[in-house]
Amino acid sequence: MLRYLPVWFLLLFPLAVSAQQARITGIILNPDRQPLEMATVAVKGTSIATQTSADGQFELRVPAQELVLLVRYLGYKELQQTVTLQPNETLNLQLVLQPNPQQLGTLDVRGKKEQDTREQVSVTKLDPRDIKTLPSAYGDFNKVLVTLPGVTSNNELSSTYSVRGGNYDENLVYVNNIEIYRPFLITAAQQEGLSFVNPDLVENISFSSGGWQPKYGDKLSSVLSIQYKQPKEVAGSVSGGLTGGTLHLETASRNKKISYLFGARHKNGQYLLQGLQVDGRYNPVFTDAQFYVSVDLSGDSVRRGRTTLGVLGSYARNNFNVEPESQVTTFGTRQAPLRLSVGFDGQELMEYTTYQAGLNLNHRFSDSYTSEVIISAVHSWEREFRDVEAYYRLCDVSTTGNNIGECQQELGFGTQYDHARNTLLARIGAAEIRNSWRLSQQSNLQFGAKISSEHISDKLSEYGFTDSADFVSQNAFLNAALDLNTLRYSGYVQHTFELDSLKTITYGLRATYWDYNQELNISPRVQYSFITRRNPDLSFKAALGVYYQPPFYRELRNFAGELNPQLKAQRSVHAILGSDYLFKSWGRDFKLTAEAYYKWMTNVIPYDIDNVRLRYYARNNAKAYAAGFDVRVNGEFIPGAESWLSLGLMTTKENVLGDSVFVYNGQGEITGKQEQGYLRRPTDQLVNIGVFFQDHLPDNPTIRMYLNLVYGSGLPFGPPRRPEYRNAFDGKSYKRIDLGFSKLIVLESDLVERKKVSLESLWIGLEVLNLIDAKNRVSYTYVSDVNGLTYAIPNFLTGRRLNLRFVAKF
Repeated sequence: MLRYLPVWFLLLFPLAVSAQQARITGIILNPDRQPLEMATVAVKGTSIATQTSADGQFELRVPAQELVLLVRYLGYKELQQTVTLQPNETLNLQLVLQPNPQQLGTLDVRGKKEQDTREQVSVTKLDPRDIKTLPSAYGDFNKVLVTLPGVTSNNELSSTYSVRGGNYDENLVYVNNIEIYRPFLITAAQQEGLSFVNPDLVENISFSSGGWQPKYGDKLSSVLSIQYKQPKEVAGSVSGGLTGGTLHLETASRNKKISYLFGARHKNGQYLLQGLQVDGRYNPVFTDAQFYVSVDLSGDSVRRGRTTLGVLGSYARNNFNVEPESQVTTFGTRQAPLRLSVGFDGQELMEYTTYQAGLNLNHRFSDSYTSEVIISAVHSWEREFRDVEAYYRLCDVSTTGNNIGECQQELGFGTQYDHARNTLLARIGAAEIRNSWRLSQQSNLQFGAKISSEHISDKLSEYGFTDSADFVSQNAFLNAALDLNTLRYSGYVQHTFELDSLKTITYGLRATYWDYNQELNISPRVQYSFITRRNPDLSFKAALGVYYQPPFYRELRNFAGELNPQLKAQRSVHAILGSDYLFKSWGRDFKLTAEAYYKWMTNVIPYDIDNVRLRYYARNNAKAYAAGFDVRVNGEFIPGAESWLSLGLMTTKENVLGDSVFVYNGQGEITGKQEQGYLRRPTDQLVNIGVFFQDHLPDNPTIRMYLNLVYGSGLPFGPPRRPEYRNAFDGKSYKRIDLGFSKLIVLESDLVERKKVSLESLWIGLEVLNLIDAKNRVSYTYVSDVNGLTYAIPNFLTGRRLNLRFVAKF
């Protein structure tokens, strides 16, 4: 299997041309031997097409085989020319079109594959089939996103991700145009359930990492748009493993007017959490169920699909309970190792129940005008109970003598107590209308409006203290009861115009208004893309736009548990330049995508990250920027198996106003204050690499290998409540390799057709999670010794684990 690995690097040189291609050049003339400009030249039955230049010239790169060339021009008869080409052959043609006085119009040859994103900026479309086989801790949908350029997640237990320097709260998620929300109170990744999206139900996946169109909502970093299936026949699957299982069913009525889709998942993280450094009794259980029903309300078969109704429902329940017992962490250097030993008493409970429902009614008034009404609601109840006391001891470890590996000298000891009684109730409702009006074959107008109501009731009661060397210090105290009732309004209009078959421009405006802070924001956005005339495999695209993110509840609440009604929306300007190049190698199709981007952010709300908990300062007192370069190459490295390699380079920094620190002279005296200027943001990660690779035996494609590799350079960190050291230190890099092997058993089709068996196929997989047993760090615990020195003790993620999985389809 590893015999194919070196070919990854050859794809970084896509100028190598396949020997299976040929080239057609020529000129299109009228009967007077005058060149015809903008004549369409296409290969029949394919999407290969071009248009002639001002002097009537054209050029096409085509497969080396027999094919039919079509030439069309307004007012002339269509010309069909059959040609046969050999590999690397260049054929030059001179074609003369004859007038057609009875021709009433023109026909443009337009072809585009469903996965073609050359006309869209920063958009990646994924095959749902690849997600089901991706080896990961829980088989979570979001883990496929981490293999894309610009997307990072340094925690295999979490479904959160950051995009191009943004944080977890800056990502939009839609399922069938219904916006999806995530829980609020989660503080650690092991408390999380699975992401909302159920891979068994997915039909199409579209992901934008920046510069998206006005029709999408008001966040700063990314848009994930998912379309669920509309089944045509009975099917289903059952899967299971050491970390949970799934069930999905799909069917349609006899007349195909009603389709049903149902999926249920169960996750138990006990097996994986046993690999954490904190020993204890873990009971993490997550369960969810979803359904999607599509109904064709059209009156007869002639108008089928004119009026459709879709209903989406979801129930999710998460129950995380742990009684920690002990922890031993050795850190420091090989020459001077230190050890922290902790004994625990108490327990921690994190529980949430979320109901989400949505309805979308779509009506096609005419062939050119469609309208969609979307109504959605979310009800989420969460609680966080914690009473944990930790008795810790810090010592240095002997590296010589008979007591090697044992504590040599005690450096510090004490206790730490944490208490929390937090509950949150969130109710969100929204109504939206979206319209699409095709003004002509080249022109499409989209516009819509949305109103949403938010009610959030939050009761906070938490405190903590540390008793070290007979000195008690309070770490935190929070006691508040908060209620938030607001209305949000938004609207958009955008126009997409195809200047010709090669050039497309999309421009428009988006507006938002929030009655809580009475702020109106208007966002102009524009995208432009073109396919080069001389080489239809090469395209360029650019985007420029303003993006606002009005505060949600989490951004409004500061460290003291107070809401800031004066808080304004964060603003970001996206500037993106990119290129796509389609090429062939080994007789197969590949695509190379590269993008450079710059984001200038103002009215920024600073925040700190602890594990997956975001703590906002609730002030618009910063400005920031993010700049980077993303590249991705994807295709069938192995015949019949899609793979890709991604690389992202990025830097993001912020300047927090008022973060002054004392300035000392050489004698240790304070001489004044100065602001720190631009500092690294919590998500500043210079390098990120993602690889998803599939392989199979040459003579037996039912036996496969899957490789999921993620690397991210170190994130910044610093001790809490010490602004002079905020994000001042470099963390360790995150590296992880998950490897999977599978066998697919396909039952004979004639048996299935005669219904002697109901099982269609059985997929059996063995996964090695964290193959290299990397000691990845998720956060730090800070402990002081008897001399007042503070140590950052790393909290590690899971180690190497084996997982068995099966998927039965019927």
